[in-house]
Amino acid sequence: MKKIALILTAALLLTSSLMGCQKNDEKALDEANATQTVENEALPEYETTEQLREYKGIYINLSDEEITVDNDLISEDPSSAVYTARDIVYYEEGKDFTYGEGEEGDAHSKEEADAHTVVHITKAGQYVLSGSLSKGQIAVDLGDDAESDSEAVVTLVLNNVDIICEVAPAVIFYNVYECGTADTETATKDVDTSQAGANVIIADNTENTINGSYVARIYKPDSVVLSEDGAEIADAKKLHKYDAAFYSKKTMNINGGEAGNGILNINAANEGLDTELHLTINGGIINIDSGNDGINTNEDYVSVTTVNGGKLNIHTNGATGEGDGIDSNGWLVINGGVVYAEGCDISGDAGIDSDMGIYINGGEVFATGNMLDRISESKQSFAVFNFTQTQRGGHFALKNSENSVIIENDVTNAFTYLIASSEAMADGDYSLWNGEVQLKGIKSEEGGKGGMIRPEGMKMPEGIEKPEMPEGFDPDMTPPEGFDRGERPEGMQIPEEMERPEGMELPENIDPNMRPDDDTRPDRPMQDMDEGELSEIFTITEGANYFVSVTDLNSLSDNTGDSL
Repeated sequence: MKKIALILTAALLLTSSLMGCQKNDEKALDEANATQTVENEALPEYETTEQLREYKGIYINLSDEEITVDNDLISEDPSSAVYTARDIVYYEEGKDFTYGEGEEGDAHSKEEADAHTVVHITKAGQYVLSGSLSKGQIAVDLGDDAESDSEAVVTLVLNNVDIICEVAPAVIFYNVYECGTADTETATKDVDTSQAGANVIIADNTENTINGSYVARIYKPDSVVLSEDGAEIADAKKLHKYDAAFYSKKTMNINGGEAGNGILNINAANEGLDTELHLTINGGIINIDSGNDGINTNEDYVSVTTVNGGKLNIHTNGATGEGDGIDSNGWLVINGGVVYAEGCDISGDAGIDSDMGIYINGGEVFATGNMLDRISESKQSFAVFNFTQTQRGGHFALKNSENSVIIENDVTNAFTYLIASSEAMADGDYSLWNGEVQLKGIKSEEGGKGGMIRPEGMKMPEGIEKPEMPEGFDPDMTPPEGFDRGERPEGMQIPEEMERPEGMELPENIDPNMRPDDDTRPDRPMQDMDEGELSEIFTITEGANYFVSVTDLNSLSDNTGDSL
């Protein structure tokens, strides 16, 4: 009897303890119980319930069959914090030129659009996403007043989620708090985005995949002004335009978990990861494969793309015929983390591109492309290699004098410029390798002459956009068949009364309209860019280091490969 009494007493004490925990933290237990029903479907297996519910917030489990919110079937009531509807924003087919700027390939049918489920988030808070949607979108919109409301903050925790959207971005932030300003007068490369309204956490030990499309520019119907003959748009304001698979109209932060090993894969028909103001990446592993820019922050002369941590692997696949790895319409600041970026190999684009300045202050950078944006004075040394011949991909490695690899990467796209920077890049002699082949080059004080180098701080004239590369453009700079180098791009006009600068004369016997009979560029001499001997030793000193005429001598002597 005494033994039984002790057992009963212990049971009562345990029950009392559990009731006390429930009383003190009833919400936490409810969340834990709700999650247990979906852990086998979407969440990784953890040893304890506490680990399972690592993130506080509302748990949304996606499925083509049903979507649950904290284990309840999702609402269809727009007044709910989370609800679903068939109302995706897309570029509709069959419209005339007064509808927008999209072309046939940008348009979709109503049936295509209606097949997509939109999960709307309308209240501030943290939302943990898991599961999958084969046709769907996550849309965050806290209302028109959210931009100025510092409490209108939403965090999306990606916790093993897969979303496919075929007509628009798969994830989009419409209206949340904007911590920054688009004022060009006060714009600076040093921005604090910690209070941003759009936030993403890539949960540890998860792999998340976003496959998304885009929305071409749609006009506000009441803003359209036609030309006198009614055949063209004289003026119109934007209603919608969302270029990327993962898109935010406001400043956005992307963070990793404590371990930082969570993965976000973005596969994009057009651009990959965009914001309309600032973007700060602090952690996680982000893999982007995009038809256009891998990352774009697009407020001219204002936007700042900041990388403080994490790892970026960016590949532009040429689907649209152009694309930078990272393209900031303002500044690009790399303070840490790892940035591997490949620009499009069939256009004159860069691995890393910025209109106002690129700053490499830390971390590891390995970027390739066919254009070089000048890198501003940075806190970390970097090296730029300008190749005589287009490099058709391969494994490239920079080794120190002890033959230890300092930085390396497998490159898929063709390129002519390689930018490398690492915290391990100390002053000294280095060698550059393409697989087992050692390369040679010449050190240049100016970064080379005759290459495709955009001067630092160069801005496009107001109203002028970067021209598209001609169809079939080859990075080797040999014009495509039928392309006349003497032709002026469509729509481009020479300013009236434009004359050759005073004192500037052409060399004797030079015809300004002269072109080779076969319209091809002759092979570039190996040492035509700078004085000096080709050397297998690349001496790097503190600060900026430029090397030109980088080549594999054996391939040149055998007349193999393609020349610029």
